Amino acid sequence: MRNGGSPTISPTTKWLFVFILFVVPGSCVVVASPSATTMHTNNWAVLVCTSRFWFNYRHMANTLSLYRTVKRLGIPDERIILMLADDMACNPRNKVPAQVFNNENHRLNLYGDNVEVDYRGYEVTVENFLRVLTGRHEAAVPRSKRLLSDEGSHILLYMTGHGGDEFLKFQDSEELQSHDLADAVKQMKEKRRFKELLIMVDTCQAATLFSQLQSPGVLAIGSSLKGENSYSHHLDPDVGVSVVDRFTFYTLAFFERINMYDNTSLISLFSSYNPSLLMSTAYYRMDLYQRHLEKVPVTDFFGSVMETMHTNSPYKVLQRKSNGKPEKSASIDESNQVDYERMLQKGNDSKTVQHDYLEDLWTNILDTAEILGDGDSLIYYGLAMMFPVLAVSTYASL
Repeated sequence: MRNGGSPTISPTTKWLFVFILFVVPGSCVVVASPSATTMHTNNWAVLVCTSRFWFNYRHMANTLSLYRTVKRLGIPDERIILMLADDMACNPRNKVPAQVFNNENHRLNLYGDNVEVDYRGYEVTVENFLRVLTGRHEAAVPRSKRLLSDEGSHILLYMTGHGGDEFLKFQDSEELQSHDLADAVKQMKEKRRFKELLIMVDTCQAATLFSQLQSPGVLAIGSSLKGENSYSHHLDPDVGVSVVDRFTFYTLAFFERINMYDNTSLISLFSSYNPSLLMSTAYYRMDLYQRHLEKVPVTDFFGSVMETMHTNSPYKVLQRKSNGKPEKSASIDESNQVDYERMLQKGNDSKTVQHDYLEDLWTNILDTAEILGDGDSLIYYGLAMMFPVLAVSTYASL
């Protein structure tokens, strides 16, 4: 005992109390309490052209068109993985070198200065595609070639090429099977690599590629049903081949009418596909998706994530008159300064409360120690208190 009446407490005893009071209860909370619903914090896009050779020009144009669209709607290049199986822009048959078009009037060059291709040519393989989705890369793969999504991410996966019943051809030499895609998506979900995933496929019999999907939070749309083909839209006589597919063409036509601030819903996009124009039947798989499509803006997948403030009426600048003069309103900078000062004050108050709480807690511990009389009794007391906590933690984890 010290002269002041307080018991002598060894460092071992102090650390034991810290462990019992903070570490063990904290672990119980993690085990027993499920995590809250994750917020939607960011958007990613994986855009894949799987076809080689000049006569598949339209597949590269499809992918570059979607690339341009998602960038225009706000997704930055660092959150887009662009995979092009061939370089049509530099093909010797291209009469307009370094340019790719999706319309015969050649008004828009899709292969402009701001195109960042992440996987090109023979890098576009089934293996690399699955590695991108699952994150199972070799150590030498740079961050720019990785899908660095998380559990708050919405991911748009767009694929175009030649396909058939439950497969999509890569490079005209290998195939992505429906069970390969389903397994990759399952791994992504287990590793918390997305919150919601929209898969869009423009190929023949596209609907069959979704048949094995089982992971929640996945929405899928394909350009054709089983037994149906997907067709090109029109031919460019200067290029000599078709420059865009019908499904992608009408998808682009829909998005050209909106901007990044638009609240147009996904159901509007899905309803816009006319079978007589597509010459096939667009298919939607929605049984794995929890939200109502009427309440999901297309920009949740095709655009950026922005903070919004909901109001009951349109925002208006109101001026109140006092003695015949308009009242001077605070500027944005002044408002921000006030909010910042309030935040600092709130933080200081919380720190003071936390400090007082810890001080009172330690005082109670010392009082208990004084009652027990010595350090050994404190250890036994601590162990006795730990057993019920561990029992609750073990029961909760079963």
